[in-house]
Amino acid sequence: MVTAETAVTIPVVLLVLALVLTSVRVGIDQVRCVDAARAGARAAARGDDDAAVREVVLRQAPRDSSITLGRTGGDVVVTVAAPPVLDVAILSSLPAPGARAVGAIEGGVGGARSDP
Repeated sequence: MVTAETAVTIPVVLLVLALVLTSVRVGIDQVRCVDAARAGARAAARGDDDAAVREVVLRQAPRDSSITLGRTGGDVVVTVAAPPVLDVAILSSLPAPGARAVGAIEGGVGGARSDP
């Protein structure tokens, strides 16, 4: 009787453990995306070129993340999207980790404004 209970319990425990570890991984990737987007927005707002901004973002973003840089008016927008942790059909409806950060371009960057 104990053997039958163990045979049922062990797969359930392993499934719960896998779900917990996957959830932790998604959370970590989300935090890394937020940090990477913020660091990229700060670098772009300082006036760093796009290659330097991408390097800053790639250092902090999860592996194989996609990065989008944009400028609108006086703001820079950095978007980081990480690939899904698991590519399983059941989990495909869940959002993948990602973040977007906006930073105001600092005055004087690129000669846009001069102080007297």
